Amino acid sequence: MSDTLMLPIAHIEARNLIDLIDQFTELLDDPDAHADPGVQRLTPILYPDDIAASDAFAALTSDDLRGRRKADAHTVRASLSAAASDPLEEGHELVPVDLEIDAAGLDSWMRTLTALRLVIAERLGIQTDTDHDPDDPRFGVYDWLGYRLETLLDAAEEAGI
Repeated sequence: MSDTLMLPIAHIEARNLIDLIDQFTELLDDPDAHADPGVQRLTPILYPDDIAASDAFAALTSDDLRGRRKADAHTVRASLSAAASDPLEEGHELVPVDLEIDAAGLDSWMRTLTALRLVIAERLGIQTDTDHDPDDPRFGVYDWLGYRLETLLDAAEEAGI
């Protein structure tokens, strides 16, 4: 059992993930983010039979939730910085590097990748598995984030975290 896991990721993947995280934190920083359907999808409806109570709960907790999401995203972005640095030679952007992620960082990674997928799912109109067409190229980033989540879970299991 280890306190850290190794996650292989290519330079180009790290740069693309940093870009997604930057867009995500911009969205969370937007003063009107509470009205964005993607951000709303991050907050579950706590009381489906009482929308007023759910809205009141969301109003009380949304700033804290957005703050935690931004802190998680910052943790993931910081751990990606070395992998996203410019490769020394042309063609090395596809060469994987191993990111070391500790047990505490694992939770931030899982929450951030899941949050990114939820926002993208909202943008693509994905509510159920049947709404997803794997042959449609618009779903590529959504699928890639799912793959990254799966590799993260596999690495955590292998490390015994």
